[in-house]
Amino acid sequence: MNGKKWFTTGADGASFAIVMAITDPGAGNYQKASMIIVPTNNPGFKRVRNTPIMGESGQGHDSHSEINYDNCKVPVENIIGKEGEGFYLAQQRLGPGRVHHCMRWIGTAERALDMMCKRAAGRSLGADTLLAHKQTVQNWIAESRASIDACRLMVLNAAHMLETVGSKTARNDISAIKFYVANMLQEVLDKAIQVHGAYGLTDDCILSHWYRHERAARIYDGPDEVHKSSLARQILKNYGVNKK
Repeated sequence: MNGKKWFTTGADGASFAIVMAITDPGAGNYQKASMIIVPTNNPGFKRVRNTPIMGESGQGHDSHSEINYDNCKVPVENIIGKEGEGFYLAQQRLGPGRVHHCMRWIGTAERALDMMCKRAAGRSLGADTLLAHKQTVQNWIAESRASIDACRLMVLNAAHMLETVGSKTARNDISAIKFYVANMLQEVLDKAIQVHGAYGLTDDCILSHWYRHERAARIYDGPDEVHKSSLARQILKNYGVNKK
């Protein structure tokens, strides 16, 4: 294998990478690629650097690396499944993977809301007045609570659909949670940082770490725009609108 990938998540410290590569250029569009296990101690596997995310390179699982594959050779038996099944395997993973991301984002949002409430309840503005007494802050707390709860119900429903009818039938539900929960997380983090003031911007506060790294939630595993377009097209089919 020869090539470069500049955004490989978790390569720092990993014992192997999974490479999706074209193994049969002459096959059909969905049968060209295979998934291949490549040990990271392979002489042809070169981890160039951790790609900085908004100024932070990160380390371990919380990082993304630039990788060079330079005449990287592995045995044929390192192919996962059968040759040409790479696209199929990727699709099988994407549905549950997106549900998993949403579950994690809800957990992060819960922690951010808890931090927001503690800050509001403990930050004095003088004259027996707390941040928690300000209506704007109260609105942010209420809105965050409602948004998190709504997202949790959406994700539970999507997970139920995925389990009972499969990823193909549940594709609309999965697309909906992918962009909706990602945006909810960004909004809750933004409110929590605002309540924390300058402290929330610093690396002394974990909110800045989440804000920096979870901004990617609206990009990886399909950007918002792709999921919204896919969902809208599926809905519009019921109104006689065909794909352009």
